[in-house]
Amino acid sequence: MNRVEKVFQSLKQNKEKAFVPYIMAGDGGLETLAEKITFLEKAGATAIEIGIPFSDPVADGPVIQQAGIRALEAGTTLRGVLAKIAEIRPIVHIPLIFMTYMNPIMAYGIGNFISDASRSGVDGLIIPDLPAEEEEIIAPIAERSGIEIIRLVTLTSPLERIEAIAAKGKGFLYAVTVNGITGARKEFKDELGKHLEKVRDVSPIPVLAGFGISEPEHVKEMNQHCDGVIVGSKIIELFQSGELAKVEELIASSKIEEIKL
Repeated sequence: MNRVEKVFQSLKQNKEKAFVPYIMAGDGGLETLAEKITFLEKAGATAIEIGIPFSDPVADGPVIQQAGIRALEAGTTLRGVLAKIAEIRPIVHIPLIFMTYMNPIMAYGIGNFISDASRSGVDGLIIPDLPAEEEEIIAPIAERSGIEIIRLVTLTSPLERIEAIAAKGKGFLYAVTVNGITGARKEFKDELGKHLEKVRDVSPIPVLAGFGISEPEHVKEMNQHCDGVIVGSKIIELFQSGELAKVEELIASSKIEEIKL
């Protein structure tokens, strides 16, 4: 049982909701990564999703794309991020999950990447351009090394497919809440709550909602229908503007008293 499984087991026992913030490694310089991670852990994050900058981020909206460009311009590399994670892992206790695309992993070498990621203390991988039909190229070796593959399902995924994908995982299921790329939104479709509940009904692992969530009200709304949220673009914007109190407010909004079991 790795850190991802352990933390979600603890949340379930305590009837708590998850909050997973996303940050881009190297945005503002790789030397800022440790400060951001320790801040988020202290603020109450369940786990942290760490983006690896890539030149063709097909799932990312403008805010995350720009963060990736800034990170690449600062000279951030996958090898450099792994080295930095290895440095700070002894003082960070929550799960650290990489969000990357297959191209950087292939360029690094799948076996070498998994080996180095495991040694550095990476707990999970989110790979948006890895379809379930092709995940055998990396999932078995990752999971043997104690790295959980976090799988995604979309609004258009048939329920049977969602059930099959969820059955493979041990960490959590990433339920995409919009059709399209990442980015803060003002509101969501009315039927989203029902969709999340259907996903939760067929999933043996916790379901987290992500894409577009940007306000405390969004967090509270989503938490009525699933097991927690992932927030990316808004977190990046708030770090950019130095509004750390609002980051804390967003994370605190997941600590609701009444939880739908």
